[in-house]
Amino acid sequence: MKRAPWLVAAGAVAGFLGVLGLHKTAAPGALASGGIQPASQSSQAGQPTHASPRGQTPAGGTRATPTAAAPAAGATVTSVGALERYGYGELAARVSISGGRITAITVPVLRTAEQYSQQLAAQVLPTLRSEVLAAQSARISAVSGATYTSQAYALSVQAALDKAHFR
Repeated sequence: MKRAPWLVAAGAVAGFLGVLGLHKTAAPGALASGGIQPASQSSQAGQPTHASPRGQTPAGGTRATPTAAAPAAGATVTSVGALERYGYGELAARVSISGGRITAITVPVLRTAEQYSQQLAAQVLPTLRSEVLAAQSARISAVSGATYTSQAYALSVQAALDKAHFR
């Protein structure tokens, strides 16, 4: 009976270490692909398509950030935002700008850890797209129940807008 508290404490520590171990070993390649084409395969020639994790650098290294030339008046500029990792996967947004307005937003990279997260993203992304097009900005409200996805989407859209030198 006197060993019971020690066994409970040892079990809690072992469980905690097991959870930490799983989080460290989960590689992006282990995430289920959402069936959406990666940015590197669907980019157009001459378009900025670099997608790197925002705020993260390779071990012991630095991250290079490409820059886009200022768009000509009336020209369509397409830029891919940073690959944003969030609690349930990762995504990158591609933004098209024409005539000084955001005209299209797609998600060329969407990888989720679970099927439920994939379904949730499929429901939420059209709403987020509509909000960005209406606001002409990445400053949008998060969708209830998909806060992490909404934040990752907004960050990636903002990174794409920054690359395209949009306001």
